[in-house]
Amino acid sequence: MLITPNPALTPALALLPDFALILLGSGLRRLLHLGDHFWTGLEKLVYFILFPALLFNGLVKTRIDWAAAGPLLAVAMGAMGTGIVLGYGAKFFRLTPMSFASQYQCAFRFNSYIGLAVAGKLYGVPGIAAMAIVVGVMVPPSNMAAVWMLARHGEASVWRELARNPLILATLAGVAANLAGFQPPEPLLQFLGRLGEAAIALGLLAVGAGLRTGNAKVGASSLCVPGTPLRGQATAAAVYLLAVKLVALPLATLGLIRWVGLTGVYADVALVFSALPTASSAFILAQRMGGDGARVAWLISVGTVLGMLTLPFWVAVR
Repeated sequence: MLITPNPALTPALALLPDFALILLGSGLRRLLHLGDHFWTGLEKLVYFILFPALLFNGLVKTRIDWAAAGPLLAVAMGAMGTGIVLGYGAKFFRLTPMSFASQYQCAFRFNSYIGLAVAGKLYGVPGIAAMAIVVGVMVPPSNMAAVWMLARHGEASVWRELARNPLILATLAGVAANLAGFQPPEPLLQFLGRLGEAAIALGLLAVGAGLRTGNAKVGASSLCVPGTPLRGQATAAAVYLLAVKLVALPLATLGLIRWVGLTGVYADVALVFSALPTASSAFILAQRMGGDGARVAWLISVGTVLGMLTLPFWVAVR
C-alpha cells in the first residue's frame, strides 16, 4: 500500500525541520564555542556507532521484497553510475592527480543522514524502509569507487579501507541477518532503535556544524572553506562537480523513473537519493588517505547549502 505525503505541506515546508537542524548545528558551533574536539567526537560517534546501528536495525527489521525493490535499486544504481561516469569529466580541469581523486567522489557520494530524514518526513516508516534499502545497497559501491580512486593515486590499500568501513560492515551484517531470517530479541531491537533515533538528529547537527566559512584551518574532521578562494581551473572543476551532483543526477533519475515505470514512494525515494548532497564522510576519507581535504570540504559545504534549495525543487517537480 502506497502512502502519499500530506497534500497540505509543500515539499519545501515538509523538509524545513530537517534543514533547520542543519542550520542549528551551524549556529551551535559558532555560539557555544564547544571546540573542534567536541564536533570531532560527535562525528565519530555518529559515523562509527549511531549510523551503523540505524542501518542494521532498519535492514534487520524490514522484510525486504527484493523483487519489488529491484526497479528502485536499478534506478538508484543508474543514478550513481551517472555520477561515477560524469565525475571523470573533472580530469579536464587540470587538477593534480590527488586533488582530482579527492574531489571525484563528490560527484556521486550521498549524505545518508539527510536522505533518511527526508524520506521519513515525506513518507514516514515506509519511506525510511525504502531509503534504508537504497542506502544499504548503494553504500558499498559508492565507497568502493571513492576508495579505489584515492588508493589508485595514493598509497592506501583499497581492500583494507573497505574492510574497516563501519557503514559497509553494518550493511553486510544487516543484509545477512535479513536473509537468514534472524529475529533479534526485543531488548536488542529497542537498544538499536534508541541509537538509530539519535543518529538522524545528531547526524544533521554534525552536517550543519561542518558548514564553516572564513580562514579557519582544516582540521581532522572540520568542513571549512579554505582561506584561499578557488580560482581558475579549480573553480570550474568545483562548479562542474556541483552541477553533476545536484542537477545532472536528478535529471537522469527522472528519465530512469519514467523508463522503468517507478511510482509512489519508491519513485520519490529514488529521486531524493539522487539529489542528496555529498556526505561529510567524503572529507574524512580524503583526509585519512592523504588527499585534498580542503577542496572536498569546500564542495561539501557549498553543496549542502545549495541542496537545501535544489532538493525541495526536485521533489516538487516530480
